[in-house]
Amino acid sequence: MRVTKIASMTTAALLMFSTYAVQAAPEKTIKISTWGSPNHGINKVVWPTWGEWVEEATEGRVTVKVEYDLAPPQTQIDVVTDGIGEVTWIYHGHKAGRFKLTQLPEIPTFSDYASSELISQAYWRTYEAYLKKGREHRGVEVLALSVNGPGQLITKGPVSSLDDIKGKKLRVGGGVISDIAKDMKVTPVFTPTTKVYESISQGVVDGTYLPYESLASFRLAEVADNTTVYPGGIFRGSFAIVMNRDTLSGLSKADQEAIRSVSGEKLSRLFGKMWDDMDNVGYEAGIANGHTFTPATPEMIADLKKSTEPLVNKWYKSAKQRKIDGEAAYNYFYKELEQGL
Repeated sequence: MRVTKIASMTTAALLMFSTYAVQAAPEKTIKISTWGSPNHGINKVVWPTWGEWVEEATEGRVTVKVEYDLAPPQTQIDVVTDGIGEVTWIYHGHKAGRFKLTQLPEIPTFSDYASSELISQAYWRTYEAYLKKGREHRGVEVLALSVNGPGQLITKGPVSSLDDIKGKKLRVGGGVISDIAKDMKVTPVFTPTTKVYESISQGVVDGTYLPYESLASFRLAEVADNTTVYPGGIFRGSFAIVMNRDTLSGLSKADQEAIRSVSGEKLSRLFGKMWDDMDNVGYEAGIANGHTFTPATPEMIADLKKSTEPLVNKWYKSAKQRKIDGEAAYNYFYKELEQGL
């Protein structure tokens, strides 16, 4: 009798465990395609945090899985459009012919007044109010937008004037910095960020335009000795986190809304804060490696300001081509920045 009772209790426990396991198992695991090293902030901070948000918001029905090296950085949006990966992060400059509206937050201000977190918030709000209508992200769902920290001039040796870099081979990544590099009269070399360390160490280029974070995340402090620092940076790079639309629409409406609730402005701010924090890490890595941070001279700043003034009107023209009120969008963006300070 006692054996029968124990057997019954064991059977009941197994049934309860089995039922719990079925309920706990995720209905969907989203495949995230990523690039950059495992130590990059996107991989150490953004994906794990967003993954936790998604799992909590969907009550465990949706989880994420990060996969590396599914494709080169410049083809990541195609990876998601084609469904090879379901979520990724893209640098808009890799598809400069396609993305023009995204150059708005890249235009230099030569002012340190805003963090990447606040700029990313203003960027997302401007996208929702204006830029979304330009349909540059057709084929994918935009989950977040961000800009990295102030892009600076990172070189092997010191730069005391713009004459020091005329004709020099400098790596550029696309976007607004491509126009700025031309004005600085350098020889632009287009190569993915993941190849910059190799390009500098082998003498293929004399330097690059990137933020402080690259000194650590891409180990540039090991191969470059100097960063010429401009207030607010020479540019800001524009990024997005995008999702395959079929993947999103394949989820229940409740889970679609749950994912959107932990994306958008919330994810954009996380993305931006990651850049801020990574810049601090990169600066410390530079100091530890004996890297020199040289302030740009007033003459260098004045020369660059003059050459970048036409970028705003150029952006207005791009906006008009996409049937966007460029001046209204521009003013809205900077108003949002001021309110966030």
